[in-house]
Amino acid sequence: MPFPLILKSKPDYVDLDADFTPLPKHGHLTQPHAEYAVVQPAIDAMYDQIWALPDFDAFREVGRGVDALMPPGGPGRARDVVTEFLHFPARDGYTIELKVYKSPKMQKGAALMLRMHGGGWCVGGHETDGAESVYAAARHNIVVVSVDYRLLCMRLTAHTNNSAPEHPAPQQLHDSFDALLWCKSNAEKLGIDSEKIIVAGNSAGGNLAAAVAIEARNRGITGIAAQILHFPQVCHPKFFPKDRYEFGSYIQNAKASVLSLAMDECFLDAYVPDLCAPDARSHWPLLADSHRELPPALIQCGGNDVLRDDAFAYAEALEAAGVEVEIHAYPGLPHCFAMVVPTLSDTQEFYRRYDAFLDKHAG
Repeated sequence: MPFPLILKSKPDYVDLDADFTPLPKHGHLTQPHAEYAVVQPAIDAMYDQIWALPDFDAFREVGRGVDALMPPGGPGRARDVVTEFLHFPARDGYTIELKVYKSPKMQKGAALMLRMHGGGWCVGGHETDGAESVYAAARHNIVVVSVDYRLLCMRLTAHTNNSAPEHPAPQQLHDSFDALLWCKSNAEKLGIDSEKIIVAGNSAGGNLAAAVAIEARNRGITGIAAQILHFPQVCHPKFFPKDRYEFGSYIQNAKASVLSLAMDECFLDAYVPDLCAPDARSHWPLLADSHRELPPALIQCGGNDVLRDDAFAYAEALEAAGVEVEIHAYPGLPHCFAMVVPTLSDTQEFYRRYDAFLDKHAG
């Protein structure tokens, strides 16, 4: 039966009762954003309605099958991109769906963008961040392949919060990595250069994209030339190395729009329900044994997002390992703002930087 959605009244992993002042490096980024303040009441009301749905099945259906909105001035979905669905067997035989985005004028030997969508590993689909897929595929020299990895089931009632989730981690990483291997093996079918790959994702998808890059390096799989990590969750707050990186955004932005601390903990509890399990720390890219020899990264985040300091911490970890990193934060803006409010002026800058990074790494 479907399960009702219940947000925690008090977080388990962050102490909101402690005295807190904005931290010196990134605390100023929470500052109010005048343009977003105009639309925030409507955005907050929309998310309140989603989290008030009667059960998880209804939550998962929100937005399913609806194309992502394109920002003004962006490429035309119908004019500049064609799509198709492909399927392949994962390592356990389960059939995974891929959505392929490409230009009608696609160049042979294009770069591959392997995209993992956002949604807290529990909800979402190809079009959750489909605008970024269209932007990339409209360029003629990139084929975008979005992975419909298996989703977790949030079993969030007062009595089932510790139930074993459907498709537990690391199933999402396995499906994403299997998609990488399938695309490399089917490069001719896709029209791509198997040695020119960009892994990309937003939020939970940013976690998976970073993890795919690490797994490929560890296993000697070549071809990943860059990684795009937007609003990524790279560490569980319980395990966050506060002695090395500034850790303030979970507290400072606990009641932020789009993704509050209470919402984030729901997703975290579904992804890693047992923090005492032997592999509980292995799902977090920030805690990898090494970040050396990983591909160049573009990281973008919102200043008023619980995951803001995840983004900065991962950028610092990569830079310390000698990896080329470009990071941009947008003061006062929430999680995934470019998808939620495509008309914001900052959304134009978000995509300009995205385009420039693609120019550099896809040719």
